[in-house]
Amino acid sequence: MATAGKPGKKEIKKYIPVKTSFTSPFSPKWGQLPQEDMHFILKTLKDKLCSTGLEKKEVKVFRPWRKKNDQKPSATSELVPQVSQDGQVQDSPKNGWTDVATRRQLAIGINEVTKALERNELRLVLVCKSVKPKHMTDHLIALSATRGVPACQVPRLSPSVSEPLGLKSVLALGFRRCASKDDEVFTDTVDAITPRVPPLDVEWLQGAAPRVTPKDPVDMEEEEEVGKKKGQKRKLESKSEVVTESASSCTLQPLKVKKIVANPAKKRKKVKS
Repeated sequence: MATAGKPGKKEIKKYIPVKTSFTSPFSPKWGQLPQEDMHFILKTLKDKLCSTGLEKKEVKVFRPWRKKNDQKPSATSELVPQVSQDGQVQDSPKNGWTDVATRRQLAIGINEVTKALERNELRLVLVCKSVKPKHMTDHLIALSATRGVPACQVPRLSPSVSEPLGLKSVLALGFRRCASKDDEVFTDTVDAITPRVPPLDVEWLQGAAPRVTPKDPVDMEEEEEVGKKKGQKRKLESKSEVVTESASSCTLQPLKVKKIVANPAKKRKKVKS
């Protein structure tokens, strides 16, 4: 009889991690901005930035190419301060913002605007419509709505604002609150733009339960007297009414399960044992 061959080693199966999550039932959308309001906002911003003179300057210094093994450059290659005809030494231009105090009143970029909104430091938020992918700024809708900050999406915001600021792009722009109103530079700009900003449409905030208004002291005394006569039963009835109202105002939204599967063809580094 033929002897059975030796059993081979067990094949090691690769484990592919899968991340399971629920998709959001809400799709946040920016309010539609009329074309007239768009031109007004862009013109107001550009005029204000040009009048303040806020700009980020970057001085490019010529550095000759050299090999790594070369010796250190001599003292003659160092920057020499320019001397004017009058004999006075002129300071070399510095990199950075021309007015630091004015720059602190602005939040430039998606990350900076997000952090400022989380801390509730902004009065107005403007987002460029050319952001790709679009979901990069979707979180700003809910943040602005929960903080009560007017926000809108403005077409051509980045090319219009980045040029006077000396930047390559400005995808989001926020105006901060100041401790004293006298120090605020952009107060007139914010006051002029805010009425033209369309309201934000956040679905999960529209169905919120209405706030309870405080009652008159006379009505409170009458309820206390009635409650003393009836005893504990009055309190139980009031509690049950509150529960039924909150339960009826709550509606469930459909959810979908989303699974994110890692790319099995991706080459990963082996963990050293």
